[in-house]
Amino acid sequence: MREYDEPPDKYAWIVYAIAAGAFGVIAGYVIAVQGGSARPAPPAAVQAAAAPVVDESELRAYREILARDPKNLQAAVKAGNLLYDAQRYEEAIEFYKQAFALNPADINVSTDLGTALWYAGRADEALAQYQKSLAIDASHAQTLFNVGIVRADGKRDYAGAIEAWDALLKANPAYPDAAKVRTLMSGARARSGRAS
Repeated sequence: MREYDEPPDKYAWIVYAIAAGAFGVIAGYVIAVQGGSARPAPPAAVQAAAAPVVDESELRAYREILARDPKNLQAAVKAGNLLYDAQRYEEAIEFYKQAFALNPADINVSTDLGTALWYAGRADEALAQYQKSLAIDASHAQTLFNVGIVRADGKRDYAGAIEAWDALLKANPAYPDAAKVRTLMSGARARSGRAS
């Protein structure tokens, strides 16, 4: 009696399928890598989904309040904050300007306005606004921190950045991010040496 042997190619199709799948993955990877910068950008829907989203009905409500009552400080600040948090800085600027005009003693609105200007690519205007903040409180930690950032990254004024950060640490010895500020100062000193 003959012993039953399975045909040698019974599972061969599985091996071929695995090999073909592996080849497909490797070929796809090679094509993607060689494509480099020619790869298409993500679809607009994916890009939009990555950006923070504004609650448009809430924004509309603030706009309506301000249309009826342009002196409503709270609505102007909240609209500015809503747009700022959504990284819509140019739009936030207008609300912050309105709020700052209503209360020119509010250092937080002034500093937020300066930061929105900075993020909108308007370094000189940001620094001018920060000067208004420092006129309110020359030791305001967040303003001094931001002045250093704009001077270093926006103006390549490393000495000015170091001066702002030094003033921050002197005026606020218990500043929670003091170590970060010292690291930034070190980097500015190094870059300043390379720049000269």
